[in-house]
Amino acid sequence: MITPLLAGLILFGIGEGLLIASHWGATPWTVFAQGLAHRLGVSIGWSTVAISCVVLLAWWPLGERPGFGTLANLVIIAAALDVTAAHVSTPSSAGWRAVLMVSGVVAIGIGSALYLTTGLGPGPRDGLMTSLHRRLHVSVVYVRLSLEVAVLVVGWLMGGVVGVGTAFFAATIGFAIGTSLQALERLVRWSAR
Repeated sequence: MITPLLAGLILFGIGEGLLIASHWGATPWTVFAQGLAHRLGVSIGWSTVAISCVVLLAWWPLGERPGFGTLANLVIIAAALDVTAAHVSTPSSAGWRAVLMVSGVVAIGIGSALYLTTGLGPGPRDGLMTSLHRRLHVSVVYVRLSLEVAVLVVGWLMGGVVGVGTAFFAATIGFAIGTSLQALERLVRWSAR
């Protein structure tokens, strides 16, 4: 279970970095991390770690408990994001920027599927979402939407990049994760023969 966890988290972080490199907008939480990084003068990875730590502190009164996967999520995604953002530059051509954007969503989809199937603890943001859902008796859809919109707006106001990549992520990430989960399930069945 450790190998799929690590591979999934690394792919997730790389995907986030590719979206940043497209310079067409990032995921809502990464827009927030960009804005915070801009304000604090730190790297996107350090900003992501700081946000994850604050989110984990919010778990305490909600009764959520972190697992190994939660802590690995906090460190590995931020590190992979930082390395990718530092080493992949924004291309001048719109075609290559589109390739980065699409590749970013695909990497996040595959990474999410690998990470979710390990059962080693939710990521900081997912744990916050599910615990708020349980505590407030509000649909996960509305809890997730509220969190995503709030961090997106705050991140954008602090200087994070919002654009077509943000919209593309929102429109396609469910499909990317669902397709990746189905492919992973078929691979597991095939390897069990």
